[in-house]
Amino acid sequence: MSDSETPAAAYLVHGEDVGLVSQALTSLLAQLVASDSQGGPTPVEEYGEPGRGEPRQSDVPAVSLALGACRTPPFLASRRIVVLRDAAGLDSSQVKDVVAYLAEPLSTTVLVLACAGKQAPAALLKAVRSAGVVVDAVPAPMGKARSTWFAERLRAGPVRLAPAAARRLEEHLGEDIARLDGVLASLAAAYGPASTVGLEDLEPFLGSAGGVAPWDLTDALDSGDARAAVAALQRMLAGGERHPLQVLATLHRHVEAMLRLDGSDATDEASAAALTGLRPYPAKKALAQSRRLGHERVAQAVLLVAAADLDLRGGLGWPDGLVLEVLVARLARLARSSAPAGRSARR
Repeated sequence: MSDSETPAAAYLVHGEDVGLVSQALTSLLAQLVASDSQGGPTPVEEYGEPGRGEPRQSDVPAVSLALGACRTPPFLASRRIVVLRDAAGLDSSQVKDVVAYLAEPLSTTVLVLACAGKQAPAALLKAVRSAGVVVDAVPAPMGKARSTWFAERLRAGPVRLAPAAARRLEEHLGEDIARLDGVLASLAAAYGPASTVGLEDLEPFLGSAGGVAPWDLTDALDSGDARAAVAALQRMLAGGERHPLQVLATLHRHVEAMLRLDGSDATDEASAAALTGLRPYPAKKALAQSRRLGHERVAQAVLLVAAADLDLRGGLGWPDGLVLEVLVARLARLARSSAPAGRSARR
């Protein structure tokens, strides 16, 4: 939305990632305030979060306070912005109240709803689409599309990153892309807006490494790169905050797909996808890896994952992270090995 564009009567910012919804909401509010052509201050009233907006009364829901504000003309201003931050928690009757207001919104009010962590109610989505704009706060795409998205966000950011620094930041954040705006804001505060930030200047602001996608782990395993596989595992457990059993489920699906394709008549990605239930591209990779490993090593991989499953459930007494590190190292060794592996998978 340009600064001169008239705001819609309502906006709904929603998405599963709380951080991304918060960033999108902050950006939207900045645009709405900047779009006031009258030049005076635009009141922004927030409800639904402790410490924000009007004092909460125990018997007055935030949505009632927000809708009351929506129906009140602004004082000494051309427009008021009313924000309801906990729209994800609205019950059916409260959704009906919001829908009823949106059927006849006050022309001097902009209602902004934030729904984080789950899908917004269908009736609310429909009403906002009719009266205004729905903003989808979705994660960045993957692959080349992700790199393009990342580069665009950097170009729109408050500082310029040298190429080496940009590559380092993208690799370091991994899946934790919601931290990007915070890192850029910290860099702008430290070095000044429009500054060029090099790799050495960036390093102190990186923090802990973000999580990585599951295929970063499985691709490293398929290539036999134990070091990269263990590094991806650690980032999934720490930065990605995945439970060890979630990681094991990823590995189980990976070897199960190869097992389904072992000895099958699948010859292309379509037939492989039909057998495994995977999408065509990952099915194609699973087919190639199954053929490359051969029956003996595919069977060994299945036994290794089964053994680790028992160990994670108390069979060995090792720390969960160590069980998984040993597992991925052994799976990577299978991919490196040129000779069929033996059958024993137990320690």
